[in-house]
Amino acid sequence: MNEIVGSHDLLLVTLDTLRYDVAAELAAAGRIPNLARHLPGGRWERRHAPGSFTYASHQAIFAGFLPTPAVQGPHPRLFAARFAGSESTTGGTFVHDTPDLVSGLAEEGYRTVCVGGVGFFSGQGPLGSVLPDLFQESHWEPDFGVTSPTSFASQVTRAEEIVAGLPPEQRLFLFLNVSALHQPNWFHLPGATRESGDTRASHAAALEYVDRHIGRLFAAMSSRRPCFAIVCSDHGTAYGEDGFTGHRLGHEVVWTVPYAHFFLNGPERGAAA
Repeated sequence: MNEIVGSHDLLLVTLDTLRYDVAAELAAAGRIPNLARHLPGGRWERRHAPGSFTYASHQAIFAGFLPTPAVQGPHPRLFAARFAGSESTTGGTFVHDTPDLVSGLAEEGYRTVCVGGVGFFSGQGPLGSVLPDLFQESHWEPDFGVTSPTSFASQVTRAEEIVAGLPPEQRLFLFLNVSALHQPNWFHLPGATRESGDTRASHAAALEYVDRHIGRLFAAMSSRRPCFAIVCSDHGTAYGEDGFTGHRLGHEVVWTVPYAHFFLNGPERGAAA
């Protein structure tokens, strides 16, 4: 990462609430082609989330604790605050002297920008401001939130505007929290109604919706220079497994998440809505 930080733009996308099993099934079935083309071998890596809900998980992620490979470690980290005795900090780790990655990248000359999704990134009230306030610039509006059927398309449009407004020489760290998979997501499944409620199938349909637009985001982020991208979930969610619904609970479908990182080396065309 010490060769990448400073030479590349950086993109971190958290697919909020995305389950590993659903993500893996859709990739294998060819239902998320725009994401799958970037996954090593066309497959998501199976990892363990650092938290069981958005706030806890992102506090860890911004401290450099990305989802951990689901096999025994220790596993070298990409980013880490300087911390004596850290077994996951190696020579390839980008080490910063600030308490979080966002401010560490700012010290390296990056413009740090948050495009929020779920309520913890809304900037509404003190709790909703903690995470976005880590960034030099943050964006949120109701169209980006969980109740909007067009949330991700609206978020990508804002990201395109942000990139277009930067001087060519300005390096960018863009974080985007995707709200589309979070409940409510029934409106992404054709034929579903509010009375149908959210289901594993509508969760999958929401990921297909995200896939239709993510090419635009990748194209914008690689339009000025090569970009290093991390795309992962912060936690999963339950749809009735063992009597559980939702997250902030200790179940396999909550703790197991998809993860990938890869390079974006040039513009690509996004799919239509």
